[in-house]
Amino acid sequence: MRLLERKLNGDLVFRESTDKDVPAYAILSHTWLANNNEEVSFQDVEAGTGKNKAGWRKIQFCADKAAADSLRYFWIDTCCIDKKNSTELSKAINSMFRWYQKAARCYVYLTDVLAHDGKETPQQCLFHWEATFRKSRWFTRGWTLQELLAPTMVDFFSLEGERLGSKLSLEVIIHDITSIPRAALRGKPLDGFSRDERLSWASHRHTKEEEDQVYSLLGIFDVSMPLIYGEGKERAYKRLQEEIEKIYKGDYYDQFAVSFDLSAIPEAAQFVARENELAEMHKLLHGHKSRSAVVLHGLGGIGKTQLAIEYITRHKEKYTAVFWLNANDENSLKFSFQDIAQHILEDQKGKPSTSTLASVDLNGNLDQVVMAVKAWLNLQRNTRWLIIYDNYDKPRTPGNLDCSAVDIRRFLPRADQGSIIITTRSAQVSQGHRIYVHKLPNIQEGLEILSNTSKREGIGNNRDAIALVKELDGLPLALSTAGAYLEHVTTSFSDYLRLYKTSWLKLQRTSPQLSSYENRSLYTTWQITFDQIAQRNPASAKLLKLWAYFGRQDVWFELLRHANFADDDWIQKLTEHELNFNEAVALLCSFGLVDIDWSLQQQSRSGGYSMHSCVHSWTMFVLNKEWDEGLAKLALTCVASEVPSNKNKEWWLLQRRLLQHVARQDLFIEDSKVNVDGLGWALHNLGNFYSDQGKLAKAERMYIRALQGKEETLGLEHTSTLDTVHSLGWLYANQGKLAEAEKMYIRALQGKEEALGQDHISTLDTVNTLGLLYRDQGKLAEAENMLIRALQGKEEALGPDCISTLSTVNNLGILYWDQGKLAEAEKMYIRALQGREELLELGHPLTLETFNNLGILYTDQGKLAEAEKMYIRALQGYEKALGQDHMPILLTVNNLGILYTDQGKFAEAEKMYIRALQGYEEALGPDHTSTLDILNKLGALYKNQGKLVEAEKMYTRALRGFEEAFGESHTLVLRTLNNLGDLYLDHDKLNDAEKMFQRVLQRCRENNNLEYGSVSNACYGLYQIHCQRRFPLWREPKKKDRADLAIQFREMTISLAIICEKHDTIESSFFSILGRALIWAGQNGDAVLAFQFESQLSQGKAENIVAWCDECGESIKASIERFVCKTCKDVDLCDQCHEQYKLDGFISNDSKKSCQAHSFLAIPRKEVELDYESDSLDKKLKQWLINIQA
Repeated sequence: MRLLERKLNGDLVFRESTDKDVPAYAILSHTWLANNNEEVSFQDVEAGTGKNKAGWRKIQFCADKAAADSLRYFWIDTCCIDKKNSTELSKAINSMFRWYQKAARCYVYLTDVLAHDGKETPQQCLFHWEATFRKSRWFTRGWTLQELLAPTMVDFFSLEGERLGSKLSLEVIIHDITSIPRAALRGKPLDGFSRDERLSWASHRHTKEEEDQVYSLLGIFDVSMPLIYGEGKERAYKRLQEEIEKIYKGDYYDQFAVSFDLSAIPEAAQFVARENELAEMHKLLHGHKSRSAVVLHGLGGIGKTQLAIEYITRHKEKYTAVFWLNANDENSLKFSFQDIAQHILEDQKGKPSTSTLASVDLNGNLDQVVMAVKAWLNLQRNTRWLIIYDNYDKPRTPGNLDCSAVDIRRFLPRADQGSIIITTRSAQVSQGHRIYVHKLPNIQEGLEILSNTSKREGIGNNRDAIALVKELDGLPLALSTAGAYLEHVTTSFSDYLRLYKTSWLKLQRTSPQLSSYENRSLYTTWQITFDQIAQRNPASAKLLKLWAYFGRQDVWFELLRHANFADDDWIQKLTEHELNFNEAVALLCSFGLVDIDWSLQQQSRSGGYSMHSCVHSWTMFVLNKEWDEGLAKLALTCVASEVPSNKNKEWWLLQRRLLQHVARQDLFIEDSKVNVDGLGWALHNLGNFYSDQGKLAKAERMYIRALQGKEETLGLEHTSTLDTVHSLGWLYANQGKLAEAEKMYIRALQGKEEALGQDHISTLDTVNTLGLLYRDQGKLAEAENMLIRALQGKEEALGPDCISTLSTVNNLGILYWDQGKLAEAEKMYIRALQGREELLELGHPLTLETFNNLGILYTDQGKLAEAEKMYIRALQGYEKALGQDHMPILLTVNNLGILYTDQGKFAEAEKMYIRALQGYEEALGPDHTSTLDILNKLGALYKNQGKLVEAEKMYTRALRGFEEAFGESHTLVLRTLNNLGDLYLDHDKLNDAEKMFQRVLQRCRENNNLEYGSVSNACYGLYQIHCQRRFPLWREPKKKDRADLAIQFREMTISLAIICEKHDTIESSFFSILGRALIWAGQNGDAVLAFQFESQLSQGKAENIVAWCDECGESIKASIERFVCKTCKDVDLCDQCHEQYKLDGFISNDSKKSCQAHSFLAIPRKEVELDYESDSLDKKLKQWLINIQA
């Protein structure tokens, strides 16, 4: 690939690249001039000619845009291909789609579209240029089809070079013009669209050479073939079809075949034939060109799952792939998709169809895994798959307020193809043809189930067995449970029937809430089984009753062992030893009421057990028909006791297992079903759980309940009460409620100092967090005092290498970074990292936190490559450990966005910011300060990219949020106003810019908030407006012009000096602004003095840099002479470049400056004596400022 580079003198040079060493580049899309000789050719560039050709304008346009996007190289088809070399031309055309696809940016230059044509916007158009955009010749040319589809980032520009929008922002209009599906415009793989559909996109496009109508489609179909100009369109098209057939013909099955995984489906040994249902399913599901779907619905335990299993057992060979998904809840569905993805990749390794799947981290964001699997299922040729969504028993339907309800539509493939089976208890599921699964109508089928499960053969003519089957009324799960019972006892069929009838009568009297279950057959069978279990092992029966107060899935011994203090002897026996638990749960498994949850064996240190949702309902409504307060408290105690500290090894894995159990306890607490008196500690632990999960609102609710309970039972000053006060402070700090957080921390600190002493570890922990809060509030001196106190205390009490000590070391590093003490910060971070790596595993979140902090530090030190390594290492570790939505992950993603912005990788930065924004919005809400901060960063990014509309939206939304959160005069509000002002200034919207800067100054005056950074930024913005409008800055105010911009600027410039004195600091940037303003006012002597003050102050800063030379790009340090242009005030030169300018009168960067003839003011190296130790400004400086005011 041959790329172009524009040198500083404007000359173009080629850079030859192989596929392995192609640098980042921009690419141009355009239409050729009517006279091809006016295009700049390969030979022109080689000869250094062509600047007088009409096509030179395109090259300049592309070079300018690439430079603005920090891209050194660019590619243009007119001159980067030697068209006289037929071999090179053929190779280039066969590679062109890939070249466009790999471009960092594609600029579409529309020479027939004017951004400003002076005409009114047509009534039905959004933009005044839209009508001509729709008629642009670019949309009719053959080659531009691949130039539209291949690149990820496509920007459209008018003849004047003004950006009209991107492929994404103009998607609706482009779709309307081209009829190309939006999915294709968004980058969906083209092999997901049919051959005819792709050909239709080019049907109305034309090329100069007839063969090019075919050759321009090579990339669209991902084929290669030699070019034979002169063969004609028909022959070329025939060859194209042959190449397509070579790639796809006969490969469809192999491309999507996935072996049948028996381990993924439940066992169904007791199934008996339902021939009518099976025949209907086959008729509905097989042999259709479009999507076919069946919904099997009916009573829980009626045999829907077994029916689906039987269907795939019989017909699996008719499908390329059969996948089984657990649709009980969203998490189960996502993990099922994860298993499917792994299976596809194992069987289809290296196949083109898995390209999207192969690019996804299967252990990362499960939502992305779901999308990738769906994309694979959506592929055009992948039409013969079958998916079973089993146990879809919590459908999201109108009026269903259950927050755990599942919207299955999110997990269904979009393409109109393939076959789907859904099993559900709900008759409201409508995602397919519904088949109501009735109870078994044939006695023989019921006898077969009973015989299979009881292992009792030859019962076909047994009158007692027939009587039992009739009584159980054709319910497969009830029959299976009865058979499992009879397998392990000597009870006869007649005795079982007698017991069943007795239980049924009792059930009728005591369970009215179960009227929806026809004839109670299902539950009475379980009642009999329960009585037998209670006789054989009372601990098993007690476990079954206790299970009702936990989630139905994943109960394990370590979770229950916390109940060993219970008054009940059998629960004590159950929980005193793992062998006792195993014995009890094995009995439940043998009766079919509980199953081993095999899906958890590889994830957890201890295997879990699960029960069918119907059985779980039975344990709740029948076994616990009277609410058992003691068991409810036991369950809450077990769950709260098992919540791990986030300092424990792999704590996130245990918290993931606890999710459903904590949710159930939360439900009981909210409904006031469980008495939490004396359980403040348990509520506190649940608050910790939600806090670690990033669910701050739920955490706050738990902490407040815990605090109220502890204050009532333990007192206000009890250390346990103070621990909850401390946790509430931490929570408020994370919510951005800094004032409330400070109150909590101070209360906790005062109480702990009095109760425990100043050097107690708990006291020091609060000192540490209070230091972090002061840092967030900008009270850096107070923060440093707190953190040093905490560190010294922990080093003495715990030692220098304790985890708690190292956490404070890490926090001190953060503070030193805030203070600009980068060397001290690095020392702290490295000490923390080394200590944590020795004590913790490499992927522990605390270790990863230090990697993240080092990334921030290296970014500030300009070590961007090292910073990126630190961030990526932290991010990969977090994603592996925590998933995708935890706060530490979002923080690292945000930091990567900042880094990529600094590196000029705007596309990567945008992806990071958007991911962080979506994560913060979901975790914290759209108005949280962290969310608003990301909006500000996105606004700055869009501003740098020249996207005025997008940047304005981000800034405006951030401004609205900050004003609502903090009030009109908060520093973040002022900074956002300044950001908007700078944005408008960059786009010559001077009136809008002036309004923003004036709002900053007005709010500062009204609220007596003379915050230096905001005021100086606003003043400098007003100064730039003055320069563009050529207003005088220094003149006497008149009576009627008090609002005059010049006078306001003059007053606020003086205010800057007052700020410096008020805060006992002298900011060098103040003198930079004032010096340039004095030049504008014609006060050159005072301007020199201002710049000398700036130089002197800069000597106290890092590297003593005052400015940057606009010619050589090198820094101008305080120790050398400096030259500032008196004409434009924008150009600074070092002494060497100024000498060169005097010789040749040329500055290479002149195109960006506001004057052509420069006249420089020399700033000598004279030092100005300042007394840094004095309590106020130096007298000489003060007198000089007074003179300026006068």
